[in-house]
Amino acid sequence: MNKNDIKSVYFVGAGGIGMSALVRYFLHKGYNVGGYDKTPSELTEKLIEEGAKIHYEENVEAIDACFKQKESTLVVYTPAIPPTQKEMAYFLENGFEVQKRAQVLGTLTQAYKGLCVAGTHGKTTTSTMAAHLLHQSHVDCNAFLGGISKNYGTNYIFSSSDYVVIEADEFDRSFHWLRPYMTVITATDPDHLDIYGTKEAYLESFRHYTTLIQPGGALIIHKGLEMRPDVQEGVKVYEYAREKGDFHAENIRIGGGEIVFDFVHPNGVVKDILLGVPVSINIENGIGAMALAILNGVSDDELREGMKSFRGVDRRFDFKVKNDQMVFLSDYAHHPNEIEQSVKSVRELYQDKKIAAIFQPHLYTRTRDFYKEFASALSLLDCVYLCDIYPARELPIEGVTSKLIYDNLRPGMEKHLIHKEDILDVVKKKDFDVLMSLGAGDIENFVPQITEILSK
Repeated sequence: MNKNDIKSVYFVGAGGIGMSALVRYFLHKGYNVGGYDKTPSELTEKLIEEGAKIHYEENVEAIDACFKQKESTLVVYTPAIPPTQKEMAYFLENGFEVQKRAQVLGTLTQAYKGLCVAGTHGKTTTSTMAAHLLHQSHVDCNAFLGGISKNYGTNYIFSSSDYVVIEADEFDRSFHWLRPYMTVITATDPDHLDIYGTKEAYLESFRHYTTLIQPGGALIIHKGLEMRPDVQEGVKVYEYAREKGDFHAENIRIGGGEIVFDFVHPNGVVKDILLGVPVSINIENGIGAMALAILNGVSDDELREGMKSFRGVDRRFDFKVKNDQMVFLSDYAHHPNEIEQSVKSVRELYQDKKIAAIFQPHLYTRTRDFYKEFASALSLLDCVYLCDIYPARELPIEGVTSKLIYDNLRPGMEKHLIHKEDILDVVKKKDFDVLMSLGAGDIENFVPQITEILSK
């Protein structure tokens, strides 16, 4: 199909965080936009307000007539949707143009200069930071993000700039559709082993991704990763880390609720970078984001201003209550290394406080593959409340429950197995100084009620 023939775009799985950014892009461009999602959410309701025709019943009859014109409709789906889903099956059987979300993003990276951020963890914050740094500077950018930016209240930024910032997702090898001009790789700790099977296959997928960077562009890779890049001729390779590399931090000062450091880059130093979201993991996220920004012309003063005014991402170190009596934050962390980083960052801020977390494991396969690592990371807490596993796209696996993690937590620590329904009762007891809500499942639905209880 010639893209000039497209008048309507239909999304199967419209409410996903990555999909909804594309919904907004096509709405902005003036197309008819509609779609299906399994459950209503704040995000889908906003998309409807913005003009998308979204329904929640898996029903071909509910699809608006304008999306049944094969010659002028593009169908976009997320890999979480099986081909047997009724609407998906209808579009496939009737020969519609059907593309993965990543395929559509890949087309966009060829029309713009794609500034992408990939990695097992840290990519949502780093890409959202990079988008903010560029958008508030004289350079500007478009952006498709994997989280809701608190600065803009959206996961999609539109401008007339030649640049587009994209969060590059390794799930289902989606990022192989992209053609980055420059990319940051934050981490390559194995994940999604239900898709990849082995650590080696996971690392190979990242190696292949680096071959897709366009000549004249750059790879900014975290120092010390096991993965070996394989870039084309004409692609520059830079390393970054908190304390060593082409891009790094010096003179780090943490105290009084603030984090300040000097940003060292190949051509000099930008002094006194103040973090708008002062948690120590954001030093590293910030270095990756600033590297991408400075290589594309953002000035020293614009970097300083952008880092200071960055307000964070929903569900990423998202402080909901912060007063002398109580601290509560929500975090999307769902991989052992992410949890370890989150807990260490919170411990650094609240050294003498009792820190508890409610954790909802995400996926049976991930729990099966990493239960010992989850237990090790959660053992850094004073107290943990373990919920049942959130299945997402999976069916149960015999013998795989949250008890696997529970049984491997450090001896003597305070630990509890609970159901989701128990969460609010746990919170009402307030047996902690700092509470973290951790996980990528529907634990997020409890955050407003937890916030209300703890605010009182």
